[in-house]
Amino acid sequence: MNLLDGKKLAAEIKSEIKQEVDSLLALGSRAPHLAAVLVGDDPASQAYVGNKVRSCEEVGFRSTLIRKPASTSEAELLAIVNDLNHNPDVDGFIVQLPLPPHIDEQRVNLAIDPRKDVDGFHPENFGRMAQGLPCYLPATPFGILELLRRYNIPTSGKEVVVLGRSNIVGTPMSVLLSRKGYPGDATVTICHSRTQHLSEHTRKADILIVAIGQAELVKANMVKEGAVVIDVGMNRVDAPNTAKGYRLTGDVDFQAVAPLCQWITPVPGGVGQLTVVALLLNTLKAHKGEVYPA
Repeated sequence: MNLLDGKKLAAEIKSEIKQEVDSLLALGSRAPHLAAVLVGDDPASQAYVGNKVRSCEEVGFRSTLIRKPASTSEAELLAIVNDLNHNPDVDGFIVQLPLPPHIDEQRVNLAIDPRKDVDGFHPENFGRMAQGLPCYLPATPFGILELLRRYNIPTSGKEVVVLGRSNIVGTPMSVLLSRKGYPGDATVTICHSRTQHLSEHTRKADILIVAIGQAELVKANMVKEGAVVIDVGMNRVDAPNTAKGYRLTGDVDFQAVAPLCQWITPVPGGVGQLTVVALLLNTLKAHKGEVYPA
């Protein structure tokens, strides 16, 4: 069993980004600028956005954090999005999800200018991704691609099973790994809550990507020996004997599954670290005009 160490890889990629930013600054360019909008006080969202702000500082980006109370109206949030769309000093921005229930997330995502959609959620970027055109990839799938690429995990002709069909992870992941090129050229099966005989599918997987949102759902009897397992899940489970009273775990029963695997991601320290790095890479692309040339 070998660990796919997302924390270590994220540090390496951040170092590469920092070197490129330093080169741009030396040539007289301004620093890339990422903005984030946080509505409400969800603890997980606050932690995630805080990580993004710190990561921007590490690589030499400018960052702007716009905090708004949970009582913020949809119209007020759309006005903020419109301002960011038209701010020439902001290369890309994100609206942190989830939003309060009175705000339509889809309407907000559709209001974001695709040229600044560094989260890769806008349908225009999704469509460009599906056709293999330049785009901003959704951050978590982008991070997983980097993980596979930099650890030289073979994908061509492999059986890939993706658990979860969200527009944020599962569906784009299935599209990306079925495309021509590396990492890709795989035969992809996507499973979800209505899939029958789930373990029959997962046991066929050379590469199993789990983004289902259920703590330790995947057990040892669901995994083929020698598989590569990528766990996207992040769940809190009660642990009364610990100082915090809880522990973090993925969607995979790591202790039971890891001995079977050739490679596996830990939780924490796996995919989550690379999601933030992917956001930085997309912002750098936006700054350089690689996806939507000026």
